[in-house]
Amino acid sequence: MSADAGEAGILARARERDAEDPLWRFRERFALPVGERGAPLVYLCGHSLGLQPLAARELVLEELDEWAQRAVEGHEHARRPWIPYHEQLRHGLAELCGAQLNEVVAMNSLTVNLHLMFASFYRPVGERRRILIEAGAFSSDRHAVASQIAWHGLDPEEDLLELGPAAGADLIDERAIERLLSERGREIALLWWPGVQFRTGQAFDIARLARAAHAHGCLAGFDLAHSIGNMPLALHDDAADFAVWCSYKYLNAGPGAIGGCFVHERHADALPRGAHRGALPGARLAGWWGHEQETRFLMEPGFRAAPGADAWQVSNPPILAAAPLVASLALFTEAGIDQLRAKSVALTAFMEELLRPLEPRVQLITPRDPNARGCQLSLRIAGGAGPGRRVFEGLRAAGVVCDWRTPDIIRVAPVPLYNRFEEVAAFAHRLARVLLTT
Repeated sequence: MSADAGEAGILARARERDAEDPLWRFRERFALPVGERGAPLVYLCGHSLGLQPLAARELVLEELDEWAQRAVEGHEHARRPWIPYHEQLRHGLAELCGAQLNEVVAMNSLTVNLHLMFASFYRPVGERRRILIEAGAFSSDRHAVASQIAWHGLDPEEDLLELGPAAGADLIDERAIERLLSERGREIALLWWPGVQFRTGQAFDIARLARAAHAHGCLAGFDLAHSIGNMPLALHDDAADFAVWCSYKYLNAGPGAIGGCFVHERHADALPRGAHRGALPGARLAGWWGHEQETRFLMEPGFRAAPGADAWQVSNPPILAAAPLVASLALFTEAGIDQLRAKSVALTAFMEELLRPLEPRVQLITPRDPNARGCQLSLRIAGGAGPGRRVFEGLRAAGVVCDWRTPDIIRVAPVPLYNRFEEVAAFAHRLARVLLTT
Protein backbone atom coordinates (compact mmCIF):
# COMPACT_ATOMS: atom_id res chain seq x y z
CA MET A 1 0.00 0.00 0.00
CA SER A 2 1.33 3.45 -0.90
CA ALA A 3 1.86 6.13 1.72
CA ASP A 4 -0.87 8.24 0.13
CA ALA A 5 -3.32 5.33 0.25
CA GLY A 6 -2.46 4.70 3.87
CA GLU A 7 -3.03 8.34 4.75
CA ALA A 8 -6.35 8.33 2.90
CA GLY A 9 -7.44 5.28 4.86
CA ILE A 10 -6.51 6.89 8.17
CA LEU A 11 -8.36 10.06 7.21
CA ALA A 12 -11.45 8.05 6.28
CA ARG A 13 -11.34 6.26 9.64
CA ALA A 14 -10.99 9.58 11.46
CA ARG A 15 -13.95 11.09 9.64
CA GLU A 16 -16.02 8.02 10.42
CA ARG A 17 -15.17 8.37 14.11
CA ASP A 18 -16.11 12.06 13.99
CA ALA A 19 -19.45 11.25 12.36
CA GLU A 20 -20.23 8.85 15.22
CA ASP A 21 -19.13 11.28 17.95
CA PRO A 22 -22.08 12.26 20.18
CA LEU A 23 -20.16 15.40 21.23
CA TRP A 24 -19.32 16.65 17.76
CA ARG A 25 -21.58 19.72 17.90
CA PHE A 26 -19.75 21.21 20.89
CA ARG A 27 -16.91 22.18 18.56
CA GLU A 28 -19.25 24.67 16.86
CA ARG A 29 -19.58 26.53 20.16
CA PHE A 30 -15.94 27.55 20.34
CA ALA A 31 -13.91 30.17 18.50
CA LEU A 32 -11.51 28.18 16.33
CA PRO A 33 -8.13 29.82 15.62
CA VAL A 34 -6.83 30.36 12.11
CA GLY A 35 -3.38 31.10 10.71
CA GLU A 36 -2.09 34.29 9.14
CA ARG A 37 -3.58 33.35 5.75
CA GLY A 38 -6.94 32.38 7.22
CA ALA A 39 -6.44 28.62 7.11
CA PRO A 40 -7.71 26.72 10.16
CA LEU A 41 -5.02 25.63 12.59
CA VAL A 42 -4.77 22.20 14.18
CA TYR A 43 -5.07 23.39 17.77
CA LEU A 44 -3.81 20.80 20.25
CA CYS A 45 -2.81 23.16 23.05
CA GLY A 46 -5.77 23.13 25.42
CA HIS A 47 -3.44 21.94 28.18
CA SER A 48 -1.91 25.43 28.04
CA LEU A 49 -4.85 27.65 27.05
CA GLY A 50 -8.33 26.42 26.25
CA LEU A 51 -10.29 27.83 23.33
CA GLN A 52 -12.86 30.55 23.84
CA PRO A 53 -16.48 29.44 24.23
CA LEU A 54 -18.51 31.66 21.89
CA ALA A 55 -20.92 32.41 24.72
CA ALA A 56 -18.09 33.93 26.76
CA ARG A 57 -18.04 37.09 24.65
CA GLU A 58 -21.79 37.55 25.12
CA LEU A 59 -21.57 37.11 28.89
CA VAL A 60 -18.67 39.55 29.26
CA LEU A 61 -20.49 42.12 27.14
CA GLU A 62 -23.60 41.65 29.26
CA GLU A 63 -21.60 42.44 32.40
CA LEU A 64 -20.09 45.51 30.73
CA ASP A 65 -23.60 46.64 29.83
CA GLU A 66 -24.80 46.05 33.38
CA TRP A 67 -21.90 48.15 34.68
CA ALA A 68 -22.70 50.92 32.20
CA GLN A 69 -26.43 50.96 32.89
CA ARG A 70 -26.66 50.10 36.59
CA ALA A 71 -23.27 51.08 38.02
CA VAL A 72 -23.22 50.23 41.73
CA GLU A 73 -26.75 48.82 41.61
CA GLY A 74 -25.34 45.89 39.64
CA HIS A 75 -24.04 44.37 42.84
CA GLU A 76 -27.59 43.43 43.79
CA HIS A 77 -29.73 44.01 40.71
CA ALA A 78 -27.76 42.86 37.66
CA ARG A 79 -29.27 39.92 35.82
CA ARG A 80 -26.49 37.92 37.51
CA PRO A 81 -25.95 39.97 40.69
CA TRP A 82 -22.29 40.61 41.41
CA ILE A 83 -22.24 40.06 45.18
CA PRO A 84 -23.09 36.33 44.98
CA TYR A 85 -21.55 35.93 41.50
CA HIS A 86 -19.24 33.10 42.57
CA GLU A 87 -22.27 31.03 43.53
CA GLN A 88 -23.11 30.63 39.83
CA LEU A 89 -19.90 28.66 39.45
CA ARG A 90 -20.38 26.38 42.42
CA HIS A 91 -22.52 23.61 40.91
CA GLY A 92 -20.37 23.21 37.82
CA LEU A 93 -17.15 23.13 39.82
CA ALA A 94 -18.57 20.72 42.37
CA GLU A 95 -19.58 18.32 39.59
CA LEU A 96 -16.14 18.44 38.00
CA CYS A 97 -14.38 18.03 41.36
CA GLY A 98 -16.60 15.30 42.73
CA ALA A 99 -17.21 17.54 45.73
CA GLN A 100 -19.99 18.73 47.99
CA LEU A 101 -21.32 22.17 47.09
CA ASN A 102 -19.85 23.74 50.22
CA GLU A 103 -16.38 22.36 49.45
CA VAL A 104 -15.60 24.43 46.33
CA VAL A 105 -15.24 28.11 45.62
CA ALA A 106 -14.06 30.12 42.61
CA MET A 107 -11.57 32.80 43.62
CA ASN A 108 -8.21 34.42 42.84
CA SER A 109 -5.57 32.59 40.79
CA LEU A 110 -3.93 29.22 41.37
CA THR A 111 -0.77 30.42 43.13
CA VAL A 112 -2.62 32.93 45.30
CA ASN A 113 -4.97 30.13 46.33
CA LEU A 114 -1.98 27.87 47.03
CA HIS A 115 -0.62 30.44 49.47
CA LEU A 116 -4.01 30.87 51.14
CA MET A 117 -4.40 27.12 51.54
CA PHE A 118 -0.88 26.66 52.86
CA ALA A 119 -1.52 29.37 55.46
CA SER A 120 -4.05 26.98 56.99
CA PHE A 121 -2.72 23.56 56.08
CA TYR A 122 1.04 23.89 56.38
CA ARG A 123 1.62 24.08 60.13
CA PRO A 124 5.16 22.84 60.81
CA VAL A 125 5.69 21.64 64.37
CA GLY A 126 8.90 20.13 65.68
CA GLU A 127 10.19 17.33 63.51
CA ARG A 128 7.06 17.36 61.32
CA ARG A 129 7.94 20.33 59.15
CA ARG A 130 8.77 19.08 55.67
CA ILE A 131 6.77 19.32 52.44
CA LEU A 132 6.96 16.54 49.86
CA ILE A 133 6.54 17.51 46.19
CA GLU A 134 7.48 15.97 42.86
CA ALA A 135 10.88 16.78 41.40
CA GLY A 136 10.42 18.99 38.36
CA ALA A 137 7.22 20.54 39.69
CA PHE A 138 5.76 23.47 37.83
CA SER A 139 8.01 26.39 38.75
CA SER A 140 5.24 28.55 40.21
CA ASP A 141 4.34 25.75 42.62
CA ARG A 142 7.93 25.17 43.64
CA HIS A 143 8.57 28.88 44.19
CA ALA A 144 5.45 29.15 46.32
CA VAL A 145 6.18 26.04 48.37
CA ALA A 146 9.79 27.04 49.00
CA SER A 147 8.69 30.51 50.07
CA GLN A 148 6.15 29.03 52.47
CA ILE A 149 8.89 27.00 54.13
CA ALA A 150 11.11 30.07 54.37
CA TRP A 151 8.18 32.13 55.70
CA HIS A 152 8.11 29.82 58.70
CA GLY A 153 11.80 30.46 59.33
CA LEU A 154 12.83 27.07 57.94
CA ASP A 155 15.30 26.14 55.21
CA PRO A 156 13.87 25.03 51.83
CA GLU A 157 17.16 23.27 51.09
CA GLU A 158 16.48 20.96 54.01
CA ASP A 159 12.71 20.94 54.41
CA LEU A 160 11.56 20.73 50.79
CA LEU A 161 11.63 17.04 49.82
CA GLU A 162 11.51 16.36 46.09
CA LEU A 163 10.81 12.90 44.71
CA GLY A 164 11.57 12.23 41.06
CA PRO A 165 11.45 9.24 38.73
CA ALA A 166 13.89 6.40 39.14
CA ALA A 167 17.13 6.71 37.18
CA GLY A 168 16.47 6.45 33.46
CA ALA A 169 12.68 6.78 33.86
CA ASP A 170 10.31 9.62 33.04
CA LEU A 171 7.44 8.67 35.32
CA ILE A 172 7.12 8.53 39.09
CA ASP A 173 6.01 5.20 40.52
CA GLU A 174 3.26 5.78 43.09
CA ARG A 175 4.83 3.01 45.16
CA ALA A 176 7.92 5.20 45.55
CA ILE A 177 5.74 7.95 47.02
CA GLU A 178 4.23 5.46 49.47
CA ARG A 179 7.68 4.17 50.44
CA LEU A 180 8.99 7.67 51.11
CA LEU A 181 5.95 8.48 53.22
CA SER A 182 6.44 5.25 55.13
CA GLU A 183 10.13 5.97 55.73
CA ARG A 184 9.92 9.69 56.52
CA GLY A 185 6.26 10.37 57.21
CA ARG A 186 6.95 11.50 60.76
CA GLU A 187 8.97 14.42 59.27
CA ILE A 188 6.42 15.39 56.61
CA ALA A 189 3.71 17.92 57.41
CA LEU A 190 2.21 18.03 53.94
CA LEU A 191 2.18 16.09 50.68
CA TRP A 192 1.68 18.54 47.79
CA TRP A 193 1.20 16.68 44.53
CA PRO A 194 -0.22 17.25 41.04
CA GLY A 195 -3.30 15.45 39.85
CA VAL A 196 -1.61 15.36 36.42
CA GLN A 197 2.08 16.17 36.04
CA PHE A 198 2.39 19.08 33.63
CA ARG A 199 5.44 17.90 31.68
CA THR A 200 4.80 14.17 31.27
CA GLY A 201 1.01 14.10 31.45
CA GLN A 202 1.14 11.35 34.10
CA ALA A 203 -2.06 11.18 36.15
CA PHE A 204 -1.91 10.12 39.79
CA ASP A 205 -4.37 8.26 41.98
CA ILE A 206 -5.51 11.00 44.36
CA ALA A 207 -7.31 8.61 46.71
CA ARG A 208 -4.25 6.40 46.97
CA LEU A 209 -1.91 9.30 47.71
CA ALA A 210 -4.27 10.91 50.22
CA ARG A 211 -4.67 7.58 52.00
CA ALA A 212 -0.90 7.06 52.13
CA ALA A 213 -0.31 10.57 53.49
CA HIS A 214 -3.00 10.27 56.14
CA ALA A 215 -1.67 6.89 57.27
CA HIS A 216 1.49 8.65 58.38
CA GLY A 217 -0.10 11.73 59.90
CA CYS A 218 0.49 13.99 56.89
CA LEU A 219 -2.02 16.22 55.13
CA ALA A 220 -2.54 15.90 51.38
CA GLY A 221 -3.10 18.80 48.98
CA PHE A 222 -3.28 18.70 45.19
CA ASP A 223 -2.59 20.98 42.24
CA LEU A 224 -5.38 20.24 39.75
CA ALA A 225 -4.38 22.73 37.04
CA HIS A 226 -4.02 19.89 34.51
CA SER A 227 -6.75 17.69 36.00
CA ILE A 228 -9.96 19.67 36.35
CA GLY A 229 -12.02 19.49 33.19
CA ASN A 230 -9.63 16.84 31.91
CA MET A 231 -10.31 13.82 34.12
CA PRO A 232 -13.18 12.78 36.39
CA LEU A 233 -12.41 13.71 39.99
CA ALA A 234 -13.83 12.52 43.31
CA LEU A 235 -12.12 14.81 45.81
CA HIS A 236 -14.67 14.37 48.59
CA ASP A 237 -14.67 10.58 48.51
CA ASP A 238 -10.90 10.49 47.90
CA ALA A 239 -10.49 12.45 51.17
CA ALA A 240 -8.12 15.06 49.74
CA ASP A 241 -7.60 17.75 52.36
CA PHE A 242 -7.53 20.60 49.85
CA ALA A 243 -6.81 21.39 46.20
CA VAL A 244 -6.38 24.40 43.94
CA TRP A 245 -6.61 24.95 40.20
CA CYS A 246 -6.60 27.50 37.42
CA SER A 247 -9.41 27.84 34.89
CA TYR A 248 -7.64 28.86 31.69
CA LYS A 249 -6.54 25.40 30.56
CA TYR A 250 -9.19 22.71 30.20
CA LEU A 251 -11.87 24.93 31.78
CA ASN A 252 -11.61 27.39 28.87
CA ALA A 253 -12.18 30.55 30.91
CA GLY A 254 -9.50 32.63 29.21
CA PRO A 255 -6.11 34.08 30.11
CA GLY A 256 -5.97 35.30 33.69
CA ALA A 257 -9.32 33.70 34.49
CA ILE A 258 -10.51 33.21 38.04
CA GLY A 259 -9.10 30.11 39.75
CA GLY A 260 -10.62 27.95 42.43
CA CYS A 261 -10.09 25.74 45.44
CA PHE A 262 -11.49 22.75 47.26
CA VAL A 263 -11.49 22.34 51.04
CA HIS A 264 -12.82 19.07 52.40
CA GLU A 265 -15.83 19.73 54.59
CA ARG A 266 -14.19 18.08 57.60
CA HIS A 267 -11.85 21.08 57.77
CA ALA A 268 -14.40 23.80 57.09
CA ASP A 269 -17.44 22.73 59.06
CA ALA A 270 -16.01 20.81 62.01
CA LEU A 271 -16.02 23.97 64.15
CA PRO A 272 -18.95 26.09 65.28
CA ARG A 273 -20.15 28.73 62.85
CA GLY A 274 -18.36 32.02 63.23
CA ALA A 275 -15.10 30.54 64.50
CA HIS A 276 -12.05 32.31 63.15
CA ARG A 277 -9.73 29.36 63.42
CA GLY A 278 -9.69 26.56 60.91
CA ALA A 279 -10.03 22.92 61.89
CA LEU A 280 -6.23 22.87 61.97
CA PRO A 281 -3.97 24.89 64.27
CA GLY A 282 -3.61 28.48 63.11
CA ALA A 283 -5.96 30.98 61.54
CA ARG A 284 -7.02 31.50 58.00
CA LEU A 285 -5.80 34.55 56.18
CA ALA A 286 -9.18 36.22 56.33
CA GLY A 287 -10.83 38.84 54.15
CA TRP A 288 -14.28 40.31 54.01
CA TRP A 289 -15.62 37.94 51.34
CA GLY A 290 -14.83 35.02 53.64
CA HIS A 291 -17.14 36.51 56.25
CA GLU A 292 -20.62 35.02 56.46
CA GLN A 293 -22.86 36.67 53.90
CA GLU A 294 -25.68 37.50 56.32
CA THR A 295 -23.58 39.92 58.39
CA ARG A 296 -20.75 40.80 55.99
CA PHE A 297 -21.90 44.35 55.34
CA LEU A 298 -22.41 45.24 58.99
CA MET A 299 -18.66 45.91 58.91
CA GLU A 300 -18.18 44.68 62.47
CA PRO A 301 -14.63 44.04 63.72
CA GLY A 302 -15.09 40.35 64.48
CA PHE A 303 -14.72 37.78 61.69
CA ARG A 304 -17.56 35.28 61.31
CA ALA A 305 -16.49 32.60 58.86
CA ALA A 306 -18.77 31.73 55.98
CA PRO A 307 -19.67 28.05 55.75
CA GLY A 308 -17.42 25.72 53.82
CA ALA A 309 -14.72 26.71 51.37
CA ASP A 310 -16.24 30.19 51.06
CA ALA A 311 -14.51 31.09 54.34
CA TRP A 312 -11.16 31.16 52.53
CA GLN A 313 -12.24 33.93 50.18
CA VAL A 314 -10.49 37.22 50.79
CA SER A 315 -12.00 39.47 48.12
CA ASN A 316 -15.07 39.84 45.97
CA PRO A 317 -14.85 37.96 42.65
CA PRO A 318 -13.55 39.71 39.49
CA ILE A 319 -16.72 39.68 37.43
CA LEU A 320 -15.16 40.14 34.00
CA ALA A 321 -12.69 37.31 34.70
CA ALA A 322 -15.44 35.03 36.02
CA ALA A 323 -18.06 35.51 33.30
CA PRO A 324 -16.26 33.30 30.72
CA LEU A 325 -16.16 30.48 33.27
CA VAL A 326 -19.94 30.70 33.58
CA ALA A 327 -20.12 30.07 29.83
CA SER A 328 -17.64 27.20 29.89
CA LEU A 329 -19.08 25.36 32.88
CA ALA A 330 -22.46 25.31 31.17
CA LEU A 331 -20.86 23.34 28.33
CA PHE A 332 -19.28 20.86 30.75
CA THR A 333 -22.61 20.37 32.52
CA GLU A 334 -24.35 19.76 29.20
CA ALA A 335 -21.72 17.37 27.85
CA GLY A 336 -21.00 15.50 31.10
CA ILE A 337 -17.50 14.70 32.30
CA ASP A 338 -17.98 10.93 31.88
CA GLN A 339 -18.88 11.29 28.21
CA LEU A 340 -16.00 13.73 27.72
CA ARG A 341 -13.63 11.29 29.37
CA ALA A 342 -14.76 8.47 27.09
CA LYS A 343 -14.01 10.58 24.02
CA SER A 344 -10.69 11.69 25.51
CA VAL A 345 -9.58 8.08 25.94
CA ALA A 346 -10.59 7.35 22.35
CA LEU A 347 -8.75 10.41 20.97
CA THR A 348 -5.49 9.67 22.76
CA ALA A 349 -5.68 5.97 21.84
CA PHE A 350 -6.10 6.94 18.18
CA MET A 351 -3.17 9.36 18.39
CA GLU A 352 -0.99 6.75 20.10
CA GLU A 353 -1.83 4.26 17.34
CA LEU A 354 -0.87 6.75 14.62
CA LEU A 355 2.38 7.68 16.38
CA ARG A 356 3.53 4.09 16.78
CA PRO A 357 4.97 3.82 13.24
CA LEU A 358 7.10 6.89 14.00
CA GLU A 359 8.98 5.12 16.80
CA PRO A 360 11.84 5.22 17.75
CA ARG A 361 12.24 8.76 16.44
CA VAL A 362 9.18 9.73 18.46
CA GLN A 363 9.00 8.43 22.02
CA LEU A 364 5.78 8.68 24.03
CA ILE A 365 6.73 9.45 27.64
CA THR A 366 3.13 9.73 28.89
CA PRO A 367 1.79 6.48 30.39
CA ARG A 368 0.25 4.15 27.87
CA ASP A 369 -2.39 3.09 30.38
CA PRO A 370 -5.42 5.38 29.75
CA ASN A 371 -6.19 5.35 33.48
CA ALA A 372 -2.81 6.96 34.17
CA ARG A 373 -3.15 9.88 31.76
CA GLY A 374 -5.58 12.54 30.65
CA CYS A 375 -5.83 13.96 27.15
CA GLN A 376 -2.23 15.20 27.03
CA LEU A 377 0.45 13.15 25.31
CA SER A 378 4.07 14.20 25.76
CA LEU A 379 6.55 13.27 23.03
CA ARG A 380 10.34 13.16 23.03
CA ILE A 381 12.04 13.47 19.66
CA ALA A 382 15.18 11.37 19.29
CA GLY A 383 18.43 13.29 19.15
CA GLY A 384 17.92 15.71 22.00
CA ALA A 385 16.86 19.32 22.33
CA GLY A 386 18.14 20.52 18.95
CA PRO A 387 16.25 18.10 16.71
CA GLY A 388 13.23 18.26 19.02
CA ARG A 389 13.02 22.02 18.77
CA ARG A 390 13.35 21.88 14.99
CA VAL A 391 10.50 19.39 14.80
CA PHE A 392 8.39 21.65 17.00
CA GLU A 393 9.09 24.64 14.75
CA GLY A 394 8.30 22.50 11.73
CA LEU A 395 4.93 21.61 13.19
CA ARG A 396 4.23 25.26 13.85
CA ALA A 397 5.05 26.10 10.24
CA ALA A 398 2.69 23.28 9.18
CA GLY A 399 -0.21 24.85 11.08
CA VAL A 400 -0.10 22.74 14.24
CA VAL A 401 -0.36 24.51 17.60
CA CYS A 402 1.19 22.45 20.37
CA ASP A 403 3.67 23.17 23.14
CA TRP A 404 7.42 22.92 23.72
CA ARG A 405 8.89 22.16 27.15
CA THR A 406 12.61 22.40 27.78
CA PRO A 407 14.71 20.44 27.33
CA ASP A 408 13.16 18.09 24.78
CA ILE A 409 9.40 17.58 25.15
CA ILE A 410 6.56 18.36 22.72
CA ARG A 411 3.17 18.31 24.43
CA VAL A 412 -0.05 17.76 22.48
CA ALA A 413 -3.59 17.55 23.81
CA PRO A 414 -6.65 16.52 21.78
CA VAL A 415 -9.39 18.07 23.94
CA PRO A 416 -12.74 16.25 23.70
CA LEU A 417 -14.94 19.36 23.83
CA TYR A 418 -13.59 20.79 20.59
CA ASN A 419 -10.97 18.58 18.94
CA ARG A 420 -11.82 16.00 16.29
CA PHE A 421 -10.36 12.67 15.26
CA GLU A 422 -9.58 14.25 11.90
CA GLU A 423 -7.29 16.73 13.66
CA VAL A 424 -5.47 13.85 15.35
CA ALA A 425 -4.94 12.29 11.93
CA ALA A 426 -3.73 15.62 10.53
CA PHE A 427 -1.26 16.02 13.38
CA ALA A 428 0.22 12.56 12.88
CA HIS A 429 0.46 13.11 9.12
CA ARG A 430 2.18 16.49 9.48
CA LEU A 431 4.53 15.21 12.15
CA ALA A 432 5.61 12.37 9.85
CA ARG A 433 6.26 14.87 7.05
CA VAL A 434 8.27 17.15 9.33
CA LEU A 435 10.38 14.22 10.52
CA LEU A 436 11.31 13.43 6.91
CA THR A 437 12.87 16.87 6.52
CA THR A 438 14.42 17.28 9.98
